[in-house]
Amino acid sequence: MPLAVIVMGVSGCGKSTLGALLAEALACPFLEGDSFHSTDAVEKMRGGRALTDEDRWPWLDRLGQAAADAIAANGAAVLACSALRRSYRDRLRTAIGAPVRFVLLENSRDQLLARLCNRPGHYMPASLLDSQLATLERPQPDEGAMILTTDTPPGALRDLTLDWLR
Repeated sequence: MPLAVIVMGVSGCGKSTLGALLAEALACPFLEGDSFHSTDAVEKMRGGRALTDEDRWPWLDRLGQAAADAIAANGAAVLACSALRRSYRDRLRTAIGAPVRFVLLENSRDQLLARLCNRPGHYMPASLLDSQLATLERPQPDEGAMILTTDTPPGALRDLTLDWLR
């Protein structure tokens, strides 16, 4: 059965780490959502300005199309994408056109801030964390989502997710 697994949450929650582990375990492509942002969007975030919906729609469409292509070629794909609002998750579902499961990673603001301050070279400044937390709409029961707290080691989070997917 075709499947997209989207590891979601605010910046610094561990999306990329878990996403890569899941993709390896599922033997499918891993798509890093950050690499689908336009240069203008990256510069905007680097400058400490939050993206607008108008900035996000083309990004979500590019990521969703890449996921659809990966699923067509491989049967499954794992994505790391903030997917903070339900409307963004709906946009991804539409673009992907296959079953989608979401894994929301969360932690305390202090823990997330500490992680963001220890990511040298990443364009996302810690100053945008509060706007991301304010934007986050937790998935509703009808969205096919699992919620995990990232105090657990990444390998254990991978195993919990794989059990849930089965």
